[in-house]
Amino acid sequence: MNRRNFIRSASILSTLTVLKPEIVFATNNNSAVRIGLVGCGNRAAGILGSMSENANIRVVALADLFEDKLEQGIAFANTLNQKRNYAPVGKNNTYSGHDAYLRLLENKDVDAVIIASPGYSHPQMLEDTVAAGKHVYCEKPMAIDADGCQQIIKTARNIGNRLSAFDGFQVKFATPYAEMGKRIKRGDIGEIVTVQLYYFSSGAPIIPHEGMSYDEMRIRNHYHFHEISGGCYLDQAIHMIDTCNWILDTTPIYAIGDGTKKGSPDFGNAWTNYQVIYKYPGDINVSVHSAKFGKVFGDVCARFIGTEGIAEAHYSGGVFINGTHKWDSGIVRSAAELTPESIAQGASSSSLDDADPNKGKAFIDSIITGKYLNQLESGCNSTLTAILGREAASKQEKVTWDELVYTPHRIDPNLDLKQFTGK
Repeated sequence: MNRRNFIRSASILSTLTVLKPEIVFATNNNSAVRIGLVGCGNRAAGILGSMSENANIRVVALADLFEDKLEQGIAFANTLNQKRNYAPVGKNNTYSGHDAYLRLLENKDVDAVIIASPGYSHPQMLEDTVAAGKHVYCEKPMAIDADGCQQIIKTARNIGNRLSAFDGFQVKFATPYAEMGKRIKRGDIGEIVTVQLYYFSSGAPIIPHEGMSYDEMRIRNHYHFHEISGGCYLDQAIHMIDTCNWILDTTPIYAIGDGTKKGSPDFGNAWTNYQVIYKYPGDINVSVHSAKFGKVFGDVCARFIGTEGIAEAHYSGGVFINGTHKWDSGIVRSAAELTPESIAQGASSSSLDDADPNKGKAFIDSIITGKYLNQLESGCNSTLTAILGREAASKQEKVTWDELVYTPHRIDPNLDLKQFTGK
């Protein structure tokens, strides 16, 4: 029996002795949700750090393809555990190599898994994690192609009410965005006519790769490789696309677009910029402009233009509505407006201060209370929307939602993962 089948068999047996969450987490000794982390990069540290600060978790296991990344993850996890007076991660609970995450899933001490590996790996990892009976939080994008999204949707529909499964889209959990969304939905800007989204980012650094295999070089520099990360449109513009889908409460009919690699370093194959126009139901046009290159981080914005007002939200630059029903979230529109006194009173130029904390707390609370939530299909719809735009741009032709969803579409990363043996 191979490791993947063993995990599924063990999960089926464990369902015979499942205790109610309120019983499992009732005592002080068992109150912490025990976390296993898959992928020990920068985003993993952000998720884990915020979750540990705002919810009662204990990191009990870690897995990464690479030994050096695993060691970094262990050190960080032990720091978080120490702050909560929990023991360090056991040496036998850390795994590296191509089957590291599968060995982590066999660990009966793990209640929930955070998946923070590159996008190409998410569909199979999610399927295996759910099959192992673990709650799961998976970073975006859910997948890098339509076939991967369909695999996750199938996984999501098989969960029932057994587990919590969260996506990594956190913007709508930020208080200013949540309030803006509520006001738009109740009609404060009238009928939505058009939407403008943009995300202008600096480029990703190039990780030194001398002496590495081609596969290792691509994985460690995944943002520079289309077949590993899905490209910058699925890495960053996707956040604003998720915000748009949430507020419009639908997905697009079709997309047209364009883009180039202009401005990129002489490395990798990912595009640096995309310009996409979507047609949504209700004759709503949505434009998306995404760029990731250079050394300067620009602005990130979602702007909804209606018959009675304009609502706009910036990562830094305010969240507000102008028009008939004027409103301001209180986020200052320029860091220059901040003073020591205003900062002491809670003023901020960032609209995302509580996004990760609120999302992480919601995930852990759902596990502790047994009020499980399943966000995987919603996350896949946002990912499919981004894939639709990326494919329209790369083909330079109109692509419909139905064409994307009902036509086989897989990007092969062409990786030989068995070369990474680990420990």
